[in-house]
Amino acid sequence: MQASFPETAISTERLLLRPLEEGDAPGLTAMMADELVLAWTDIPQPYTLQHAQRWIRHGAPALRAEGRGIAFGVVEHLTQRLVGTLRLHRTDWRLRSTEVSGTTAPWARGEGYAVESLLGVAQWLFEDRGFHRLELRTAAGDTAAQQVAQKAGGISEGVLRSAWIVRTGEAGTPGDESRSDLILWSLLPEDLDPADVAIRHPTTDRFVLHD
Repeated sequence: MQASFPETAISTERLLLRPLEEGDAPGLTAMMADELVLAWTDIPQPYTLQHAQRWIRHGAPALRAEGRGIAFGVVEHLTQRLVGTLRLHRTDWRLRSTEVSGTTAPWARGEGYAVESLLGVAQWLFEDRGFHRLELRTAAGDTAAQQVAQKAGGISEGVLRSAWIVRTGEAGTPGDESRSDLILWSLLPEDLDPADVAIRHPTTDRFVLHD
């Protein structure tokens, strides 16, 4: 039987990581119409409502069902607005290792949400799913993503030379492409700060991140 992640939700102090829903499509579309998304990701540009709907209806469910990973929408508890996405992919079930990537909405940057959601999913992986390694890859020029990896406790393992393509130009356009190195980061269970250890909420199957 093909191993796969359960359909689940992860709760942190300020955020809920849950499966993407049909109602997220407009917010997801707006999130991807951003110059930083254009620069550092390979997401199609312009990113349309149809792209978002196909990902929510087909792409994300297939990712989980086929055992390749799992996709979450990141939602604020207080406002219930979509503030980001987080995706696990390239999952190796024998090694219990997977890679994480994510996007923070331009209207939610500077709040520490990327670190909080990364720590939440890492603790869920290590404590609930028995994983031993979480990998991140950041473009050499993406200092914001590198800071997220460092703040979460990630260890830089080296450089993957000329392993990515970055784009410049206006969001909503294909952009001009150039090659970039990638920095490889890893996060292991022992890398997490004990003060950030998650505990199971007594009445749910979610995890709560405590300060």
